Amino acid sequence: MPRTTTLECPGCPPLRAVTFDALGLIKVIEAHGKQGAVPKVVERWGEPDSSKCVVAASIVDRKIDPLLAVARKTGMIEVLSPISGDLRFMVSNVDDASLRPEEDAVVGLHLFATQKSESTSRSCALLSCTTKGNTSMRSIQVPDSPEGSASIGSSRTWSVCASGNISCSKVDGSENYALFGGKGVEVNVWDLENCAKIWTAKSPPKNNLGIFTPTWFTAATFLSKDDHRKIVAGTNSHQVRLYDISAQRRPVISFDFRETPIKAVAEDLNGYTVYIGNGSGDLASVDMRTGKLLGCFLGKCSGSIRSIARHPDFPVIASCGLDSYVRVWDVKTRQLLSAVFLKQHLTNVVFDSNFDGEGVKPSVADPSLDAKQIASETEIRDKEETLPVKRKKALKKDGASKKKNATNENEASKEVSIENDGLNKKASKENESSKMLKSKTRSKRSKHEVLDDAS
Repeated sequence: MPRTTTLECPGCPPLRAVTFDALGLIKVIEAHGKQGAVPKVVERWGEPDSSKCVVAASIVDRKIDPLLAVARKTGMIEVLSPISGDLRFMVSNVDDASLRPEEDAVVGLHLFATQKSESTSRSCALLSCTTKGNTSMRSIQVPDSPEGSASIGSSRTWSVCASGNISCSKVDGSENYALFGGKGVEVNVWDLENCAKIWTAKSPPKNNLGIFTPTWFTAATFLSKDDHRKIVAGTNSHQVRLYDISAQRRPVISFDFRETPIKAVAEDLNGYTVYIGNGSGDLASVDMRTGKLLGCFLGKCSGSIRSIARHPDFPVIASCGLDSYVRVWDVKTRQLLSAVFLKQHLTNVVFDSNFDGEGVKPSVADPSLDAKQIASETEIRDKEETLPVKRKKALKKDGASKKKNATNENEASKEVSIENDGLNKKASKENESSKMLKSKTRSKRSKHEVLDDAS
């Protein structure tokens, strides 16, 4: 049986989140009103197709001309409008014709918020990294209309690993440095301006039993957006490591978290707290200054956590994974604020920080989707999870047992009354028979007396 939470959800602040799933669908969740709002699905973009699974996503949530980049399993990278879902342009990330897109899928994607080219036209910079370590940074001119074609300006391509497979990638807050790591690939940091490697981690030594743990990084992030020198990485052997590239090549702090691989790591705004999620659905916050576990979030996810996003304004985080739920948590109390069921395995979630919660709702891109129906299904499912079903059955059983006991008592009383009536009848019959015998003996005595007088 899947482990699901039955905690009461008080609701979340007004927010807007965009989710991506294994069928290539993009769904928008909004919570309107004040504190305590219930998020609902308001839009769905795309058609379900497993070959178009979203493997990576990045958003630039600026107020003027926001953009959303999505990398799919087919090797195509789409840039959309996060407000309406309109496709702005599409580029292919497949360079080698001998490889299938599934063999060299995109694992890292970043859409730069700052201008990375000297061109004065409307353009955006896009960084992508594949499983084989093929990294490219392209400057693309954004067309004014969706029908227009995008033209690629300057482009740089390099490899970030000689062997192994890349499984995690991240760009720092200044957008000047990027880190990469994976299976058989130690965490390394690159200068994006010069496309040069500036630091590489060194694998930890053997333990006291002489056992060496193979290198396998599954998630990584920068500890602070303002400092690229400190890195937090999670491994397949359920370890969380803190690296300081200005101090040494080996981990400064290393500790184990539960017993399953670390699947998602996200940094907090304070610059020292990180949120980690693993393959068994555990979500916790850690103070990386000391490596102390601050606590686990209340409620249990029933599937592997694949993405964690921190809201830039509100003290909340969102998590999603293979249990098809998007959950919103309070970072201070670690309490579950709300949960939305989205039917498909989720791969990523991002926040739109420019949503005010009181504006006009965007138009639904897919008219066949009834947002109210989906929201009502979600509410019904949540109610079914929170209602004490077993208690109701127990009450029904107690009522039935009481009725049976009452009928049994009535039947027993009837039987006792019948037995008493029978005893009374028997007693009356015996009294009548005794009276008859007495009368007969009296008559015989009188007859004998008469005969004696006559003689």
